[in-house]
Amino acid sequence: MPRYHQKILIVLIAMISASGKITAQNSTDTIQIQEPQHDSVVILTPEKSHLHYKSLIVPAALIGYGVASLTVKDLKQLNFSTRDEINEHKPDHIRLDSYTQFAPAVLVYGLNAAGVQGKHNFKDRSIIYGTSMLITSAITIPLKHIVKEERPDQSNNLSFPSGHTAIAFASAQFMFREYKDTNFWLGVSGYSLAVFTGVYRMLNDKHWVGDVVAGAGFGILSTELAYWLYPKINNMLTGKNKNTATMVMPFYQNKTLGIGLVKTF
Repeated sequence: MPRYHQKILIVLIAMISASGKITAQNSTDTIQIQEPQHDSVVILTPEKSHLHYKSLIVPAALIGYGVASLTVKDLKQLNFSTRDEINEHKPDHIRLDSYTQFAPAVLVYGLNAAGVQGKHNFKDRSIIYGTSMLITSAITIPLKHIVKEERPDQSNNLSFPSGHTAIAFASAQFMFREYKDTNFWLGVSGYSLAVFTGVYRMLNDKHWVGDVVAGAGFGILSTELAYWLYPKINNMLTGKNKNTATMVMPFYQNKTLGIGLVKTF
């Protein structure tokens, strides 16, 4: 086995191991079910939203490695040696990573449409996933312009962190959180697509190892924050006060596209 395959395999195993730890940490956050003795109706008690510190350990470790790879000599050398060995073997540049980054989230909507229900309905999961994507973008895009790390192919200085990988792992974590209580193995299947995305960002000469590892951490963190923020966002959008009104509208100003929120009380 070529040495660069061994290094990519190490990254692959590390990401899968990290994902496994996340699933173990979150496996206790289940929905409690009460079945009345004289009634066939099943009452579901909604899961409370807490941001447990344990759920932040793995993404923090991944992000920490990525940041360290920018300055620590041995980690920087790993970046360069992996890139050199990849280029030496000249693998085919498969551009599927631009699509697989969204694949786990697409699967969630497809499975729900096919009758395989997740934890939330269409509106609620859309709010959660949209929040996750906003957080991911709010973290990765500014960092790219602040760090200004050159890509392996020298196309620009926006290498750190890997945005594709961040979106892929945010989507995979979203799929896991939606299905972990009803179909655990289906929930974790999204991580394989996320790992594929990260590995091919390196094989396509677009990112260093550290960029991909950090991107995975930022993506997982973004989705965890989205689930934590969801009840607060939902209460803001659907406040109990009948005199309140909420309007969401897109805007474009100074070559910037965004979404505006107006709420009256």
